[in-house]
Amino acid sequence: MKKKISIINGPNLNLLGKREKKIYGHKSFTDFLKELKKKELFSNIEINYYQNNSEGKIIDILHDIGFYCDGIIINAGAYTHTSIGIADAIKSIISPVIEIHISNIHSRESFRKTSYLSSVCKGTIFGFGLRSYELGIISFCL
Repeated sequence: MKKKISIINGPNLNLLGKREKKIYGHKSFTDFLKELKKKELFSNIEINYYQNNSEGKIIDILHDIGFYCDGIIINAGAYTHTSIGIADAIKSIISPVIEIHISNIHSRESFRKTSYLSSVCKGTIFGFGLRSYELGIISFCL
């Protein structure tokens, strides 16, 4: 039986490959996800993907998938630093959640060093570019 892993991306992550390429790289998330799904390592994993720029929609997604996924990877973008609502949604579900970030949030602006999500997640991965997502998936396979 395939493991079900869901990836949730928050605001502005739909612009990967177009925005701040020095920080976020040149590849779109759609292209990255296609490559990720083709990896032999993940052949026994069903990867579902959600992206939304709205805090409330992200909470709705967590509520919808958070009781049947084997794991959730969330990059809440700027909501990481502002959303108690998303943190409460993560606390309310049973699926384990890994918080990830593409950049090293501790080497950036001071406000990015605070995460409302870290304390309610199973773990946090940041600073490895798009590979942070891959590492998150691997963590659910251990």
